[in-house]
Amino acid sequence: MRRGGKQHRLTTFQAGLIAVLVIVLGAYLGFTKDIPFTKPFQVQAVFENAPPIQRGMAVRIAGVDVGKVSKIEALGDGSSGVKVTMKLEDEALPIHKDATIKARERIFLEGNMFMDIKPGSPSADTIEDGDTIPASQTAAPVQFDQVLGTLKTNTRKDLQDLLVGFGQSLNGEPQPGEDDDQDPDVKGETAGQALNDSLDYAPDALRGTAIVNQATLGLEENDLSKLIKGQQRIFRALASREVQLKDLITNFNTTMAALASEQGNLRQTIHELPEVLEAAQPALDNLNAAFPSTRAWALEMIPGVEETPATINAAFPWLAQARALMSPSELQGLVDDLQPAVADFSEFVDGQVKLFPVVDAFNRCQYDVVLPSGEQVIQDGSLTTGIQNYKEFFQSIAGIVGAGQNFTGNGYYTRFQPGGGSFPVRTGTAKGDTGPRYGNATVGGGGTRPAKGPKPPYKPNVKCHTQSAPNLNSAATGAAWAGSG
Repeated sequence: MRRGGKQHRLTTFQAGLIAVLVIVLGAYLGFTKDIPFTKPFQVQAVFENAPPIQRGMAVRIAGVDVGKVSKIEALGDGSSGVKVTMKLEDEALPIHKDATIKARERIFLEGNMFMDIKPGSPSADTIEDGDTIPASQTAAPVQFDQVLGTLKTNTRKDLQDLLVGFGQSLNGEPQPGEDDDQDPDVKGETAGQALNDSLDYAPDALRGTAIVNQATLGLEENDLSKLIKGQQRIFRALASREVQLKDLITNFNTTMAALASEQGNLRQTIHELPEVLEAAQPALDNLNAAFPSTRAWALEMIPGVEETPATINAAFPWLAQARALMSPSELQGLVDDLQPAVADFSEFVDGQVKLFPVVDAFNRCQYDVVLPSGEQVIQDGSLTTGIQNYKEFFQSIAGIVGAGQNFTGNGYYTRFQPGGGSFPVRTGTAKGDTGPRYGNATVGGGGTRPAKGPKPPYKPNVKCHTQSAPNLNSAATGAAWAGSG
């Protein structure tokens, strides 16, 4: 800027002051990630079971990042829940009071996560800055250890028995005399093979099903909806009589049990039935004497019968529509469209016949070998935990993860703890070493388990479930190094 032919420049003090302000502002933005004199919109959410959430985790709506997790607080009072605070951008608003939040995984099997927000319905009220979304509107994925925790011993045993029984029911050969009352076409076949044979009758069955489905539509446009509405009234009435329904089922069960217990007497009763019919002749004579009254009732029905032709005439339009729906151009066209699907399904079922034996062998291996091995408790002297070794495996993974983190949980490093004691230690000489290594330990060695030895025999051609489960406590302990006091 020039005034009176002179140019004014910044002084050294002014330039230095501006530079300091720029540095301070840049440092503030770099560390806080916020624009000065502004306050971002915050919303809190309560999770009952604490998911693996971390500060800085992305918050998304419809796959677009709209904020980050800024704070995580434990609920306390012995609860495992947490309260999560999220800072949202203006693009995330409005958020309604019926909004839902889910903690979702980015990577399969416990990978990184993000918060997925469903903003809610537009008809609901919007939340204010700092409001909290309750736990009833939040969800988090179930962790693998939670799944294992629900599978108690009895549940696992029942699941194993179910898998074994399912495989045997589909692939098991019938026992002698077991299928004597079956159709000759399926005698001697497994259940899977019989199911394959049933597909030969699928086209006719599907054609009949199409006719039945068409008939369920009724005569008029709203007949089916009226039927459903009527059934709804019936079911509502039945639901309102829950106690009476329970009593009905209980009494019916009692009646059937009583009949089953008297099956011999029932058989004798049926044997005496012809004599009962002979004795019923007088009763039939009395019924014949009642026919005059029946004739009078029939005379009263004549006006209604006279209206039958008009009723039939009113049904002709429906018959015309039904005839058109049952014409070859309609039904045969449907069957032609379904034939490729039936052929593909037949090939699929043939593949299942080959798959089920493999699944059966896998299930037997899990039931007879893998699961019993995981249930064993390893006896390891003073290091014995007393719990099944599959639980020790997952606990050791958690311990390794914890041991590899620093106190803030933001990174990994290796720890070295130097020290010495009264127990000398000497290593062996490996190939390429110049000699053994020497050191001192604070406690004596306890040996190694299992001791180094030859590998167990590998039998790839022997089915897994035919082999015995390994005895993990039979492993020998290697010699401990000797210390000096």
